[in-house]
Amino acid sequence: MRNLTLLTDLYQLTMGQGYFSEGRHEQKAVFDIFFRPNHLITYSVAAGMEQATDYLENLRFEEDDIAYLRSLGMFTEPYLNYLSQLRFTGDVYSVREGEIVFPYEPIVTVVAPMLEAQLVETALLTFINHQTLIASKAAKICAAAGGGVMEFGLRRAQGADAGIYGARAAIIGGCVGTSNVYAGKQFRIPVSGTMAHSWVMNFPSETEAFRAYARCFPEDCLLLVDTYDTLKSGVPNAIKVFRELRAAGHEPKGIRLDSGDLAYLSKEARKMLDDAGFPEAQICASGDLDEVLIRSLKAQGAKIDTWGVGTKLITSADIPALGGVYKLAAVYEDGREIPKIKLSDTTEKITNPALKEVYRIYDAATDKAVADYIVRAAERVDDTQPLTLFHPVETWKRMTVTNFYVRKLREKLVEGGRRCVPKLPLTEIAAYRAREYAKFWEEYTRQDMPHIYKVDLSPALYSLKKALIEAHGAN
Repeated sequence: MRNLTLLTDLYQLTMGQGYFSEGRHEQKAVFDIFFRPNHLITYSVAAGMEQATDYLENLRFEEDDIAYLRSLGMFTEPYLNYLSQLRFTGDVYSVREGEIVFPYEPIVTVVAPMLEAQLVETALLTFINHQTLIASKAAKICAAAGGGVMEFGLRRAQGADAGIYGARAAIIGGCVGTSNVYAGKQFRIPVSGTMAHSWVMNFPSETEAFRAYARCFPEDCLLLVDTYDTLKSGVPNAIKVFRELRAAGHEPKGIRLDSGDLAYLSKEARKMLDDAGFPEAQICASGDLDEVLIRSLKAQGAKIDTWGVGTKLITSADIPALGGVYKLAAVYEDGREIPKIKLSDTTEKITNPALKEVYRIYDAATDKAVADYIVRAAERVDDTQPLTLFHPVETWKRMTVTNFYVRKLREKLVEGGRRCVPKLPLTEIAAYRAREYAKFWEEYTRQDMPHIYKVDLSPALYSLKKALIEAHGAN
């Protein structure tokens, strides 16, 4: 386990010294992680909490870390001595990995001494922003494909960690496998891959290249057919080798298309494979795919069974950053909560104060989610009584739900600096995401002009927010 304690911005450490010098370093504080919407981010798939928890459990400044900080000439010896003994002792409340989450709701809340809570901001955002971004992109791609998506992006990822943890997040988002062997071993997820064009080019002929591969992998023979001419040589040569495989008692897996007019080529290749007696042979497509192109190919009637998606998945090409933020929501004095709020000329950037809880409201008749409801931590939602929801800004927009049930979205993930829930296999996290995703109407998750899912505040939280805005505005 790498020690990532210095994976932070310098200002976290300078603020830490300020808190220490002012005697505020042990004041209990509440920080929320949430993200704001843009025209491409309407929902996300939460991920990265496992790595965030590992980081918190292993947080400690080693001797060489302290020596490095001392060399900067910025920090006092009493402060450095304090850091040398520091461990994370706080509590963390979080949604489960794989949870479908929406803008403005606190997906993670850190309750800890001020210096500890401030110090961990950068690393927590690093883990959660990245994996949530990739899991969300994967979910959109997998929804467009209808399944059968493999993550092929390692070589285009922005560094090794992005490739490794991006593969993990892609599985949470719905991918069925990865080309990343390191991630396959580390996370116990399926790995897949066939050959590159260099394999075909390395032999005197395409047929000889295919035969050699079939000899090596007779039970898993999937051939790349677009090195020279897909329909004139690639597919016919693959069929020739498939017949030889069958005569030897083996069935081929299929072919892969990596370039050209994938809709046309897949339809023609499907006819050729079927006519040759190989209707079960799969057609896999790859090559700069994303949810937009996949939807277009399916609309054109492409005969593609599985999809290898690389660059645009592992880099989340259209949304390069989630934009999750970490904001102070409250501090405590003499055991009493003091709610905090950040104001802005931009309404969307005004934060929600206090320690909070998040509930998801489901229609009891359809078992579909209708809204998320953010309340103060001590509040409880009574699902035996009608509940009126209102827009947190345009308050005249209201809706009353009657036949409904609620589910609290978050659980305590860390208590006293230690994990208090078991680690889950990645397959279980991915299955959870699939179950929860199915509880949303397609109107909320579709790619084009989706409905905006309701994330509303309770009257008590709304009143507190309004009072703080007015109080600060009067200063």
